Amino acid sequence: MALLDDAIEASGGMARWNSLKQFTLQLSIEGSLCSPSGQSGRFKDLVAEGSTQTQSVRFTSFTGTARVDTYQPDSVTIESLDGQVLRTWHNPQLAFPDDATDPLRHDLRLVFFFGLSIWNYLTTPFLLARPDVTVVELPPWTEQGQVWRPLRAQFPPDIVTYSREQTFYFDDKGLQRRTDHDFLGSRVAHYSWAHQTFCDIVVPTLRRSHMLRHNGTAITKPALIDVEIFDATFE
Repeated sequence: MALLDDAIEASGGMARWNSLKQFTLQLSIEGSLCSPSGQSGRFKDLVAEGSTQTQSVRFTSFTGTARVDTYQPDSVTIESLDGQVLRTWHNPQLAFPDDATDPLRHDLRLVFFFGLSIWNYLTTPFLLARPDVTVVELPPWTEQGQVWRPLRAQFPPDIVTYSREQTFYFDDKGLQRRTDHDFLGSRVAHYSWAHQTFCDIVVPTLRRSHMLRHNGTAITKPALIDVEIFDATFE
């Protein structure tokens, strides 16, 4: 498909992506989804290490404490630096009930959500080229005075993501600018910009997620999740 080919080429090309096995990010995550723990600013200055090929992300300095937090589709684990398991959540699901009385339990949910978010952020648009992902180009969409080209994707069950069906928007350079999907009964859009090149891979370094109105426009405040990537390496 022409749009997907353009997007992959703009992000560094499939040949380069297939030669890579892992990524390391320096980033911060904020937003209203952090707030139920009562510590909305505690997810700054993180290191995220993950696989480019399989869903796995490991966070250090995740909450400013001596912990290692690991996301995988079938389990989330919080450990001490010496390897002691503090809490594990098997077969996690996207859900955010009030866990204010149990901070570690709430942290497990955030590790799961942030882990799948970062992995999906970093692997798109290359992830869309998988043979089991179905993609269809939609009519152009005008936003911010620009014409963006939407691509609707249907994901298979073995890819853990926000929603089986999502819509990705790319600008005239082929760079990803927005992603729409259902989330816990609402419609959400992730905006991305400030693209930079790291190890020949083009990454949007700023991402912000908002609830959507019925007409497809964003409710800009509050931001659900606000991600800033300071540095990235791929190997």
